[in-house]
Amino acid sequence: MSLPQLKNDVFLRSLLREPVPYTPIWLMRQAGRYLPEYNATRAQAGSFMQLAQNPEFACEVTLQPLRRFDLDAAILFSDILTVPHAMGLGLDFVAGEGPRFARPVRNEADVMALQAPDMSKLQYVFDAVSLIRKELDGKVPLIGFAGSPWTIACYMVEGQGSDDYRLVKSMMYQRPDLMHRMLEINAQTTCEYLNNQIRAGAQAVMLFDSWGGVLSDSLFQEFSLAYTRKVVDGLIREHDGKRVPVIVFTKGGGMWLEDIAGCGADAMGVDWTVNLSRARTRIGDKLALQGNLDPMTMFGGEEAIRREARRVIDDFGPVGQGGHVFNFGHGISRFTDPEAVGILVDEVHSYSRRHHSV
Repeated sequence: MSLPQLKNDVFLRSLLREPVPYTPIWLMRQAGRYLPEYNATRAQAGSFMQLAQNPEFACEVTLQPLRRFDLDAAILFSDILTVPHAMGLGLDFVAGEGPRFARPVRNEADVMALQAPDMSKLQYVFDAVSLIRKELDGKVPLIGFAGSPWTIACYMVEGQGSDDYRLVKSMMYQRPDLMHRMLEINAQTTCEYLNNQIRAGAQAVMLFDSWGGVLSDSLFQEFSLAYTRKVVDGLIREHDGKRVPVIVFTKGGGMWLEDIAGCGADAMGVDWTVNLSRARTRIGDKLALQGNLDPMTMFGGEEAIRREARRVIDDFGPVGQGGHVFNFGHGISRFTDPEAVGILVDEVHSYSRRHHSV
C-alpha cells in the first residue's frame, strides 16, 4: 500500500532529538471517554470489546481527537489487555469496574499452560493500524503500543486492577520461577505484537509499564525492566527506510531514570513527580523525554493550564534541538472538559514557538 508523505514529523524528530520548531504534543488516552463523540461511537459499537475489535470503529475513535485539536501524533485505539485476551484469558469490561479476566493465571498449572498466541488472533489490531494510516493521509504520525511484560502479568494474575497487588506479588515472592516464565512469554509475545504493528504502519511504538512503580528497588530491575529491555532489543527499528522510535514509560519510575535510560529506547516517558531539568541532568541527554503534566491540572481553569504548561516546557529547557514531547504524566481523566484540552494544545505550541525554538 502506497502511503502519502508525512506532513508533520515534529513528533518523530523530537523523539530522535533532531531540530524542531516547537514542542510537539499528544496525550495519553487522547481518544477516550472525555470526548462526547467517542461515547457516541462506543454506544454504537455496543461494548468496549466490540469497539476495540472492529477496525473501522477503532479508526474512527483514533481520528476523533485530531479533528478537534492540533495534536502532533495519533495513537492507535486499542487496549494493552488484547494480548492476554489472545492467550485465552477471556477479557471483558464490566461497567463501573473496568477490565476483568474470566480465567486468571493463579497457579503452576495455569502458568505452564500459557503460550504465545497466534498473531492471527490480533489481526483486527493490525488491520486497524493499516486503516488508520490510510485515513490519516500523512497528517501526523501514528503511534502503536503495548503493555510491558510486567504490567500485563499483573493483570493476568490479579484478574483485574488491584490496590495492593497481593496476588501477583505473592507469586513473585513464592515462585519467582513461575513469574519469570510468564514474563518471558509476555516479552516474546509483546515484541512480535509490536513488530506486527510496525509492519502494518505504526511509525513509533510505546511500551506502557503502568504498574512497574509498585515494585521495590532491585525487583523492578529483575521483574520489569529486564523484560522491557528484551522487548526493546527485539523490535524493528527501521521500516520503509525510516527510523521507528521507541518510547518506554514506567509510572512511578522516577527513582530508576538512569536504569530505564539504559534499556535501549529512544525516549522515556515520566510522570508528574519528576522534574524534567533534573531528569536531563541524571540521564545525560541519552534519550528524549516525554511528559509530564499532572492530568488534574485540566480542572484548574485556563490560567492554571497555561501556567503549568509553560512550567513543564521551562523545566525541560530550550527545545530547538528536540528531545521533548509534551504529554501528561499519565492518562487524561474521563471528566476533562474538551475545551481545556484545546487550551493546553494552544499554549504548548504557542509558548514553545515564542520562547524556546531556535
